[in-house]
Amino acid sequence: MTKTAWVFPGQGSQKIGMGLDLIDFPNAKAKYEAAEKILGWSVPAICQSDENTLSQTIYTQPSLYVVESILIDLMRAKGHQPALVAGHSLGEYVALYAAGVLDFEAGLSLVKNRSELMAQVSGGQMAALIGFKREQLESEIQANPDVVIANDNSDTQVVISGKQEAVEAVLSKIKVKLAVKLNVSGAFHSHFMESAATEFQKVLNSMEFKPAHIPVLSNVEPEPTTDPEVIKSRLSRQMTHGVRWREIMLKFPQEGIEKIIEIGPGNVLTGLLKRTCPKITLENVSQSEHLAK
Repeated sequence: MTKTAWVFPGQGSQKIGMGLDLIDFPNAKAKYEAAEKILGWSVPAICQSDENTLSQTIYTQPSLYVVESILIDLMRAKGHQPALVAGHSLGEYVALYAAGVLDFEAGLSLVKNRSELMAQVSGGQMAALIGFKREQLESEIQANPDVVIANDNSDTQVVISGKQEAVEAVLSKIKVKLAVKLNVSGAFHSHFMESAATEFQKVLNSMEFKPAHIPVLSNVEPEPTTDPEVIKSRLSRQMTHGVRWREIMLKFPQEGIEKIIEIGPGNVLTGLLKRTCPKITLENVSQSEHLAK
């Protein structure tokens, strides 16, 4: 049997219309109804509204969690099961659902609280960089305490995060092929999220984490584990620490993974994996027609 990992994308992968083709599946309908009771709004309605609305953190994160969770259920119904799971930022919460650490409702409640707290943070800036000299970038960041690497996505792609003037200063001092400022309210995955993380910790402490039946790779510590206390401890650091996705990808071949399926809208993670893990077979499941294949 092919040793397979499932990976789940996070904020930024959302697309208008995502999940709408799943509505007629009985289990999906039940999930959408349960989600509406928790959120107070309809995920399908938001997913067919407009880009500005869907791109708001309070809507993006829960919508992605719900749609990706439904796709997991449909994959399982067809007999598929991974040997390892990982998610990028928000996607890590989906990975915990896939691994049985949290049930659907508990995971969604956490995501709801996370998205609301993150949306309240303002004054920060994030920028995606493609094509740069890592040594030069790391040197400039070490010299500037107000900016960090928020997402270490690959050898050639990172996201930096911090105070707006600090991000601008770093960008002015490095050579980069492409720099794209992200449409976010705050400096996510940095120490500037400390106040939000403190409030979120209270919610996290009230949740019971179950032992994972599938090993999970964490954003802040990419070593597989099934220990619920280790998983919770790692998750508690996620909001204020960077996403170590490059290291997660390098872990897959070390763990003997032969195929990786990206579950969720888009193919951002697949693109990163293609360049980092060229010998691993890659697939995408973002809608019902992919399940048929």
